Amino acid sequence: MTGHNTSHKVVVIGGGYAGTLAANRLRVRDDVAVTLVNPRPEFVERIRLHQFVARTGQATIDYGTLLGEGVELVVDSATRIDTAARQVLLASGGALDYDYVIYAVGSTGAVPSVPGAAEHAWPLADLESARRLRARLDELPPGAPVTVVGGGLTGVETAAELAERGRAVALVCGRTLAPYLSSGGRRYVAKWLARHGVTVLEGVTVTEVRPEAIVLDDGGVRPSVLTIWTVGFGLPELAAASGLRTDALGRLLTDETLTSVDDERVVAAGDAAAPSGRPLRMSGYAAGPLGAQAADTVLSRIAGTEPAAIDLAFTGACVSLGRHAGIRQIAGKDDKAVNVYIPGRAGAIIKEMTCRFVVSKRIRGEARKPGSMSWPKGGPRPETPATAPVTPA
Repeated sequence: MTGHNTSHKVVVIGGGYAGTLAANRLRVRDDVAVTLVNPRPEFVERIRLHQFVARTGQATIDYGTLLGEGVELVVDSATRIDTAARQVLLASGGALDYDYVIYAVGSTGAVPSVPGAAEHAWPLADLESARRLRARLDELPPGAPVTVVGGGLTGVETAAELAERGRAVALVCGRTLAPYLSSGGRRYVAKWLARHGVTVLEGVTVTEVRPEAIVLDDGGVRPSVLTIWTVGFGLPELAAASGLRTDALGRLLTDETLTSVDDERVVAAGDAAAPSGRPLRMSGYAAGPLGAQAADTVLSRIAGTEPAAIDLAFTGACVSLGRHAGIRQIAGKDDKAVNVYIPGRAGAIIKEMTCRFVVSKRIRGEARKPGSMSWPKGGPRPETPATAPVTPA
């Protein structure tokens, strides 16, 4: 570590994968005072929420086992970033002075616009939602019809986890089951779901959610005592409320170093970042490198050097199918799946190892030795914006 006399105050907003890693990495210098602001006293393994709901695993970890020495945890919610006063205002009424902010608020489930969904569907994107959903599942008899809406990776994992526990599950996919996967990967997932009794509905969408049924766009009405909604992402409105420009979804608009286009003292990480209006895929895979990149940008500015541009290559994705099967989908550096995948028990082992690696090797690795994390690089950046026009400040 480098010794200096002046203390630089950095406030990290959000204690998910990106924010926690960034907070640990900032300790490369011993003249940086790091404060991590998070609304919960525990770290949430979001990639395990489907296990938590099905009672096949836990999804929280004590921050005391994750944060490096010197990182101060403030259990509170940020309500505004006062860029003029350089303060983060808190829901409790307090305020934190800063020299730099790392904006790592993460994402959550999108508020559905489908009639009845907001009232009768159950989201799964955060710990509080998962707790309510788990309690509701406990009230239902095993044969009660459950519908999972959303054929992406989260929807597939949730449907598979519940089916393996003996639930009667239907999975509404919209256009395609698991569209990220290769054609061979999709066929494997479809066969596994069929063997475990999951009714997969492709090419249809939900047009209404009722208390104990769903209505489809083909006019069909299906019983659904519990409807789980896994479609779409939303983001907190903290950036816009602070006068900082965002994209249409609410991600902070940054340059290629993850620095806000409005204020060089605000740097984004994880799902909350939209570099050049061309965000990377929201994922646990990207969160760690983006957290590290954000920390490096802040450290470069403190040192008076030019921050590096974002450089991340994707390698694919892992999907669990219950506790005993899974699939490791291989992709090119551009995050496009190729027709190579590892299915079955081996896929499940790789998925579990990946989940553990993110926490034990990346986050705890940075706690033990700040600045040690590396990641695959050389991936191409998309040429065109992936979102609608920017929301003005």
